[in-house]
Amino acid sequence: MSTFQVPAITTTADAELAARLQQRIDRKTKPLGALGRIESLALQLGLVQRTEAPVLLQPQMLVFAGDHGLARRGVSAYPQDVTWQMVENMLAGGAAVNVFSRQAGLDVTVVDAGVAHDFAPRPGLLLRKVAPGTVDASEGPAMTEAQCAQALAAGAEVLRGLPGNAVLLGEMGIGNSSSAALLLARLAGVPIEAAVGRGTGLDDAGLARKRALLAQVLQRHADAQPPLQALAALGGFEIAMLAGAMLQAAHERRLIVVDGFICAAAALVACRLQPAVRDYCVFAHLGGEAGHAALLQALGVQPLLQLDMRLGEGSGAALAWPLVQAAVAMLREMASFESAGVSDSGA
Repeated sequence: MSTFQVPAITTTADAELAARLQQRIDRKTKPLGALGRIESLALQLGLVQRTEAPVLLQPQMLVFAGDHGLARRGVSAYPQDVTWQMVENMLAGGAAVNVFSRQAGLDVTVVDAGVAHDFAPRPGLLLRKVAPGTVDASEGPAMTEAQCAQALAAGAEVLRGLPGNAVLLGEMGIGNSSSAALLLARLAGVPIEAAVGRGTGLDDAGLARKRALLAQVLQRHADAQPPLQALAALGGFEIAMLAGAMLQAAHERRLIVVDGFICAAAALVACRLQPAVRDYCVFAHLGGEAGHAALLQALGVQPLLQLDMRLGEGSGAALAWPLVQAAVAMLREMASFESAGVSDSGA
């Protein structure tokens, strides 16, 4: 049976470098801590790159797409065909992630992880389809262990083939908020009622059906407790590829900008496999999906933005990117009290 070798990942913790970075930040021409989260972000970036003067090179927006067997059970307000139609929209440059990425100067690559549609090869599309959608998890494991390992390995392979030292991650898949909620419930112990949200816009009756169905799915796969078993039983091909990409990116000491609820669920899987992955992750935003706050809390992280978004695609990651750029620019370009000849408080 195929297996996935989880790569070695080194923590970014470095007390001496952190002290130098903090001193550099504190001596900028501003009161101590006056730039708030931009300062902590700058510190993180310096530790990721092991330097007091980090630089962002060829950042890549990577969107993984996959279909879900559970979608046929009415867990989404949209039909499954929307997955492949939105992939086509992304490839044509018309989706929100394209608009925001163009604004931020980001290249977009879409990966077919397991969409129930055959795409014609073209620039900007990587065909890594494991199967045309997962199995209905209410009837059996969403993926076999071999398929899960294949998806993880494919995510790592895609990442290895990209240039640059920063990757922004997004996803597309009708029904994938269900997989994310199931993984949150299983890996973080959050009650399924709190983990499940409206996804693409279910009404109250649809939300009640979704909660009841996902409770049944959790019970059916009660023995799938370790991270990889849980991922295979409950996840999606795109979520597995996201987790593989995150593990590889952290292994290569690339910065990882994590989009919304589904991408954060993939990060939860990756961090359960290798806790040091979290050191490399910037969490773009807190979205409007019900379980997102609990998921970020389980990871012990703070998002950069809160805009009540729940679109996915990488849209939140693209919007957060200018803040990452600002943190780097502050470290590299902002004058110190000494260089500017400005008197400080002496505090």
